[in-house]
Amino acid sequence: MPRFVTSAARRVLPALALSLPLVAVHAGEPDRRNVVQLSATATEELTQDQLTVTLEAVKEGSQAADVQAELKRLLDVALTEARKQAQATTPEALSVRTGSFNLYPRYNNSGKANGWQGSAQLVLSGNDATKVSQAAGKLNQLNVVNVSYGLSRSVREQHESQLTSDAIARFKLRAAQIARDFGMKGYTLGAISVSSTEPGFEPRPVLMAMRAKAEAMSADAPLPVAPGKGVLSVTVSGEVVLTP
Repeated sequence: MPRFVTSAARRVLPALALSLPLVAVHAGEPDRRNVVQLSATATEELTQDQLTVTLEAVKEGSQAADVQAELKRLLDVALTEARKQAQATTPEALSVRTGSFNLYPRYNNSGKANGWQGSAQLVLSGNDATKVSQAAGKLNQLNVVNVSYGLSRSVREQHESQLTSDAIARFKLRAAQIARDFGMKGYTLGAISVSSTEPGFEPRPVLMAMRAKAEAMSADAPLPVAPGKGVLSVTVSGEVVLTP
């Protein structure tokens, strides 16, 4: 006996056919149940070992070429002396590089250009504070405009390695504790990220009074400096899936 499909059935069958792919899509999505997001941080207070001193020459005049030439002369003299100091030690202890070089018009109270002014910088950096400060003290033709401390790469990498291990261990302990508190057997790891920061390592600006004191010192007197401390931290964050 032949079977006939009613018009109502014809409308239902396409609807069922369309719904099947949707069910497959939902079935393919990851199960987000029992997912917990957490983080753990390990910190350590460290003495800053990388000293950076920025020195600057400032000149002004009626002609841009004259100002530029004088800045180049002062920078060349200072660079020669600084390189001589750096060659007597290691690059880690003392390194020398040039900083910014600026030249721009000078304006009077009426807003009209009446000359030129410019500046040139030299930067000394190293993990031997004595050698860096002594080199800075010999560059009498330049003024100290900034002194900052930070962590050298070797010290940072050394302590980051241990802090990373500590942060991972704390992350695992916290994940296990959360699983137990929820009555779960354990957990599996999801997406995890590891990051490090240096909060508290701030540059130390040099005040005008310090400049005046430095100018009053003898020509070869080292720059008075003192390292501070800061906190290096490593954070492990991500998600775990609790196992029933």
